[in-house]
Amino acid sequence: MPADLTPFAQNTLSSTLTPSGAAAAIEALGARIAAVRASIGRVIFGQDEVVDQTLITLLSGGHVLLVGVPGLGKSRLVETLGVVLGLATKRVQFTPDLMPPDITGSEVLDDAEGRRSFRFIPGPVFCQLLMADEINRASPRTQSALLQAMQEGRVAVGGVEHPLPRPFHVLATQNPIEQEGTYPLPEAQLDRFLLEITVPYPDLASERTMLLATTGAGEASPISVLNSDELLAAQALIRRVPVGETVVEAILGLVRGGRPETATDDLVRRHIAWGPGPRAAQALMLACRARAVLDNRLAPSIDDVAALARPVLRHRMALNFSARADGIALGQVIDRLVGQLG
Repeated sequence: MPADLTPFAQNTLSSTLTPSGAAAAIEALGARIAAVRASIGRVIFGQDEVVDQTLITLLSGGHVLLVGVPGLGKSRLVETLGVVLGLATKRVQFTPDLMPPDITGSEVLDDAEGRRSFRFIPGPVFCQLLMADEINRASPRTQSALLQAMQEGRVAVGGVEHPLPRPFHVLATQNPIEQEGTYPLPEAQLDRFLLEITVPYPDLASERTMLLATTGAGEASPISVLNSDELLAAQALIRRVPVGETVVEAILGLVRGGRPETATDDLVRRHIAWGPGPRAAQALMLACRARAVLDNRLAPSIDDVAALARPVLRHRMALNFSARADGIALGQVIDRLVGQLG
């Protein structure tokens, strides 16, 4: 174990961590996350649920798709997270003319000291927190350049694989209203996002606070709370949070109940074209563990499964033509499945 790790990271990553020690580490992580929330709250107003779900994604080691109209603070949230979590952050504005090498990097011919050789120049994907702004505006070829990075933590250029820094997270944004000149994300790429988070308008009180805080002579700045090593330690600790059998059964029941092939609900069989795969169950398990820690609990409950069902499942299911003709919304189907958890 590296000697320069902080005490929190050293204790958390210890291979000899006892059950009581793990419980103490989980409680300590909860306190650190409270400080993270407070720091983010200095500059992000009225988006508590969005912030919590994004933190759940990062603690789970996943990627997030933020869906909302312009001006709701999506870009500011990513920038703030980079500061608070001590991560190297880069931003790519996705446009129709963006090419894969603009993201992954490219090889150039280097003529140094009379010897010619190819040299790899890393692209913006070589960071710890990548903001993919308006990801659906790029062509499918460019979108797919992120697939290997998101799934495997490395990219292949010129037949050579280059590992990405750890941790590595993609926080992508998408405008749900303006669809002209866009390319819908393929299902395979959507499945790589741990959560799809809907970013709503802030409430009146929060919007008033934001208005006064951001248009004056001075503006608050976020404070660094964690570093990348501590985030990696937190992600490892999340995987050690115990999960009861009832929660496991609830996750399996929810995911399998959303597949037309295995569903017992007639609404699902008649109106769902395809349902969530096993990666949805994995995402829900990790997210439930992280949500429990955020709430200072030592184990997740069925309430966590219910709360995270929509952000985990809505980009992993699709309605058929019959559902659209009958005016059935995907949220209705997911809520019905949640209501059957018991």
